[in-house]
Amino acid sequence: MGLSSVLANKIAALEKFIQQQTGAGKVTAQLIGRLGGGAIQENWAVDLDIDGVVHETVLRADAPSGIAESWGKAQEFALLAAAYGAGVMAPQPLWLEPSGGVIGQPFHVTRRLKGSADPRKLVRALEEDAGDALAHELGAALATLHKVTPADAPEGLAFLPKAPADLVAARIARFRGQLDRLLEAQPVLEWAINRLEDEAPHYRRGAETVTLCHRDFRTGNYLVLAEKLTGILDFEFAGWSDPYEDLGWFCARCWRFGMAGAEAGGIGSRAAFYAGYESGGGHVVDDAQVRFWEQMAAIRWSIMALEQAERHLAGRERSLELALTGLVSLETEYDLLIDLRLPGFKPAPKKPHGAHS
Repeated sequence: MGLSSVLANKIAALEKFIQQQTGAGKVTAQLIGRLGGGAIQENWAVDLDIDGVVHETVLRADAPSGIAESWGKAQEFALLAAAYGAGVMAPQPLWLEPSGGVIGQPFHVTRRLKGSADPRKLVRALEEDAGDALAHELGAALATLHKVTPADAPEGLAFLPKAPADLVAARIARFRGQLDRLLEAQPVLEWAINRLEDEAPHYRRGAETVTLCHRDFRTGNYLVLAEKLTGILDFEFAGWSDPYEDLGWFCARCWRFGMAGAEAGGIGSRAAFYAGYESGGGHVVDDAQVRFWEQMAAIRWSIMALEQAERHLAGRERSLELALTGLVSLETEYDLLIDLRLPGFKPAPKKPHGAHS
């Protein structure tokens, strides 16, 4: 039974839960529909009438199966609360139900923000100036998140494991472990990991650089309305890391959605993104560090794509979307061979900014 049917049959239980959380005299819930995106999570628009005042909210629960990196609902709620409390433009966290006793699985409810997160429409709709302005906004928003450090973290983040002393080595060891668990060998990824391991000594940084990182900061995980940023979404991968992991993830070729020339998220220039980050209180950006972490991002996303495909192939969750996601790994491998300067590999022709396809 899908979550849609579950929610439709659990409206009364949801209303009772909200009533208990708020102390309201009367709560009426209206299920509006499922929101786009979210292969690992399910997001549902729900309008809540609480004592005569309508609140537009999002109920967020896990998809039928997920991947190991994703936090549970209680941890994600704590991360969202920390980000919101630090001034990040994120949905306001409202209520957490961690037991699964209300609708059959844990969930949390947040304020619903305006805007669209559809990446493929966004990267093709923005003209160059608007794209750079948005990239600048996103850089500043990311710098705000990176102001949260282990030393001043709220108690709600006590569950986060301490960042390893050698973060790059830990990430590479994780990549190798994930590859070992896949059913088929991945020689391109193995080669790329070896190549980055050789280069890693030039990019290692000390523990004092660690901050709270989103770890999935990319086009598709933020909302835009009238070409303006309205919210940062999806904190289920967040944790302590090097800020360059977020900067590299955003700029990685695999997250430009075909707009290879717009190197900041497929929407704007690196210069605009870096300038926004620095203006928002972030450190001066080292472009070489960003590019190293872009290649780390490509490996991470390629492995995640293969893992999502195996959710389908293993029968845990039959889904054409998951099956097709596995093919993304081939594109990402090609990008890696380009970025790692393997002779004979050239980037695809750049699409003009604002072009529709």
